[in-house]
Amino acid sequence: MKRKPPKSWPVNNPFKVVALFCVLVVCSASMASGFLVTKIYDGDTIRVESGGRVIYVMLLGIDAPEVAASPGQPSQPYGITAKKTLSELILNREVQIIGYGRAPSPDDKIIGVVICNGKNINLEMVKRGLAEVYEENLPQGFDIAPFVQAQKEAKGQGRGMWAQGSDYISPRQWRQSHKRSQQGASLH
Repeated sequence: MKRKPPKSWPVNNPFKVVALFCVLVVCSASMASGFLVTKIYDGDTIRVESGGRVIYVMLLGIDAPEVAASPGQPSQPYGITAKKTLSELILNREVQIIGYGRAPSPDDKIIGVVICNGKNINLEMVKRGLAEVYEENLPQGFDIAPFVQAQKEAKGQGRGMWAQGSDYISPRQWRQSHKRSQQGASLH
């Protein structure tokens, strides 16, 4: 009697891949190591690969200045610096990801903490003044206190984006104001 070959991995269905990844990461942090960072989109969003699978990760607990979404649009002050710094820290390096579930639609990314050589990269971006603390919808078990303390210190010392003083605009405000201006421009 001939044996049937095992079913192939469902890489053609990204939702199954993401769901399985979440289960693996949430069930065992040791399963979250060995990811190669292959792309940095901005100061808080990356792409990693492992075993032929591609996974998109939003860095939990932080919101970095925005990078222009398309040519001809402006980047937020320190947006490009945040992207470059994150690239210097982790691009083409192996990282561990501590997953905390999926981002809300339409993003469908993993929300997680990225660890490289024992260093919490999410926290490092806040320490350098290249991301602000994002405290909304935090998952159970995630301690935001070190991030709040790091932001207080970075702000007090005028590091990174905090050097702008009263001219500083949060990434959320930047997104909202630029979304409105793009919509207004398309109506004319």
